[in-house]
Amino acid sequence: MMRLHAALKSHQFPNCQKIAAELEVSSKTIQRDIDFMRDRLGLPIGYDAQKFGFYYTEAVTGFPSIEVSEGEITALFVAQKALAQYKGTSFERPLHSAFRKITDGLKDRVSFSWTDLEDVISFRSAGASPADLELFEVVSKAVLRSVELDFEYRKLKSSEYKPRRVRPYHLGCLENQWYLFAEDLDRAQLRTFALPRMRKVSLTTKGFRRPANFSISKILSGSFGVFSSGRKHRIRLQFDPYAARLVSERIWHESQRIRSLPDGAIVMQLELGGLEEIERWILSWGGHVQVLEPAPLRRVIRDAAASIVKLYPKTKAS
Repeated sequence: MMRLHAALKSHQFPNCQKIAAELEVSSKTIQRDIDFMRDRLGLPIGYDAQKFGFYYTEAVTGFPSIEVSEGEITALFVAQKALAQYKGTSFERPLHSAFRKITDGLKDRVSFSWTDLEDVISFRSAGASPADLELFEVVSKAVLRSVELDFEYRKLKSSEYKPRRVRPYHLGCLENQWYLFAEDLDRAQLRTFALPRMRKVSLTTKGFRRPANFSISKILSGSFGVFSSGRKHRIRLQFDPYAARLVSERIWHESQRIRSLPDGAIVMQLELGGLEEIERWILSWGGHVQVLEPAPLRRVIRDAAASIVKLYPKTKAS
């Protein structure tokens, strides 16, 4: 809308198609913005049929003030703090620039009671992925434009990169890592790709239509993170009283059910479509958790624990 305002004020006679092409959005989006500016913000916008563009029918000195509540400015601040996880990465400069453009439009129009939000709100995240910005931009364009994507990919347990051609459906950030959810054309399956393991990414000119029944929420519902084998597993974990308090304070998965025991311990039950990611989470709790079922998961955790013990053999000093 600020771009539209500038064009209208400078008598450029912008139209929906021209602005939509510049901003890489649909012409319907621009039309909705014009309607909002005229009907909700009260700006005097008219249309010149001879010049095929919009114009201000009377002088407009500035863009109308946007009313923002204390709760909204706080939410905006929290969002800005959330972006801090990309400090030092290739994302930092464009994110800072984009956020500054947003907040610049609020100057001298907002007042709120907190004198120093820096002292009362913080956001810290560990393990952010240093994804390449150019790679991210190519992948995001492919998702937004619905065009097939070529790249080379290295699996986590492989040392070789192999070519892939996919139809990208969704780009998501989970646990500070960016993933692409796409149909692998050679394998005719929906696959999940971690952006840091991709290279030589290039857009193709072949478009596609994303399936109407595609749902990222359904895809992730069976996973503890991003990966799911499709087969459902019932998982039961018993946490001791110390870990029980920490585990109970958060929602780890939408399927979780927690039952309290008399001694303060808890039993957590989950329904997951894969075991690999829950294995790493269980191991992070050390001796504070016991796997009750399924049996294959018990064996994996037992073997992993035995391997860890071997790394720390007893010595005379210990």
